Amino acid sequence: MAKLCEIDTADIPGGGQLRLLQRNDEFSIRIAGKPGELMNTRLHGSEDALAELACERVYAHPNVRVLVGGLGMGFTLAAALATLGAEAEVVVAELVPGVVEWNRGPLGAAAGYPIRDSRCHILVEDVAEVIARSEEGFDAIMLDVDNGPEGLTQRDNDRLYSARGLESIQRALRPDGVLAVWSAGMDPGFSERLKRAGLCVEEHMVRAHRPGKGARHTIWLAW
Repeated sequence: MAKLCEIDTADIPGGGQLRLLQRNDEFSIRIAGKPGELMNTRLHGSEDALAELACERVYAHPNVRVLVGGLGMGFTLAAALATLGAEAEVVVAELVPGVVEWNRGPLGAAAGYPIRDSRCHILVEDVAEVIARSEEGFDAIMLDVDNGPEGLTQRDNDRLYSARGLESIQRALRPDGVLAVWSAGMDPGFSERLKRAGLCVEEHMVRAHRPGKGARHTIWLAW
């Protein structure tokens, strides 16, 4: 089997670098200088589930508007668009400009180029900043940022998952809105933090690859 070959890199604001690798129609995104990979186009079942679990709760809301934190390979965005109706608006906040460009190029084909959908609006900025200025702005907020609450690349992500960050998220949600958070692994401490914030919490264990294959990932729903 041919090896994955690096085809581009993208600087992470604040430090660090992402690597985009390709083997035929398979793509992988990794952190330069660290083992393993952040995501792969062959393993996106849990990214799909993040959007499906959240959007199924709000798709009937009038003038539904949702926020996706982290574009990644576009699979969460694609699943949100597939679940929501024609009048929905899906805002995506992506910190790394290069990731947006990758999704406009050959990588975008893996998810069906969802950023071309007229219901989608891309913001190249920190999702925490979008949340902070969006009082009652969204019916659902879906966070696939870094590697979950523990994080790998950005210490600043603590301000999303801390008690203060959760307060900001609650202000940004509309009545009957829902927060959905993706994580590579379990984190009982984060579950407790959500509950201390006064939120009802569901934990869903989902597989990286469908049907029922691959690593187990965690998705929290909180409302």
